[in-house]
Amino acid sequence: MEFILQPWSWWFSGTMIAAIMFFLLFFGQSFGFSSNLRTICAAAGLGKSAKFFDFNWKAQTWNLVFLVGAILGGFIAREFLSTDAPVLISEATIEDLSKLGFSAPESLQPAELFGLDAVLSLKGFLVLAFGGLMVGFGSRYAGGCTSGHAISGLSDLQIPSLIAVMGFFIGGLVMTYLILPLIF
Repeated sequence: MEFILQPWSWWFSGTMIAAIMFFLLFFGQSFGFSSNLRTICAAAGLGKSAKFFDFNWKAQTWNLVFLVGAILGGFIAREFLSTDAPVLISEATIEDLSKLGFSAPESLQPAELFGLDAVLSLKGFLVLAFGGLMVGFGSRYAGGCTSGHAISGLSDLQIPSLIAVMGFFIGGLVMTYLILPLIF
């Protein structure tokens, strides 16, 4: 049990991602979580009212199983495999967060942004709602999400995925250094 609870090395995740991508490419599939929303809408019958959702969603059942597995895996990891060990963050990051009004995180997300008090405040709700809207719009506009482009698209050597990933990084830098300091 101690082996599972300790932090694992970066190379294990990289090896697993490479193996999964090899099998997906071998079987002619592509990876991405945002495509699951389209599949769920198609399964719910929205193909009758919108052409975008009119496709054979049953061919994407494997991706829905992957989505459910990711949710179940996250739940199992949080409820049964997590420890009370503090999140290790560099002092420079803690200083940068304090300049924005965030305390050192005790979990993976800052409570000032993702805690229940923040979500129930008008500012917190608007930030999260607008952010969610932009992520949804961006993944649709880019033809996939960050995981789809960065993992699957780059593995398949697709130039549009390379452009999208560069855009994700540029957007992240703009958000981190320009927009986030204005909001907080």
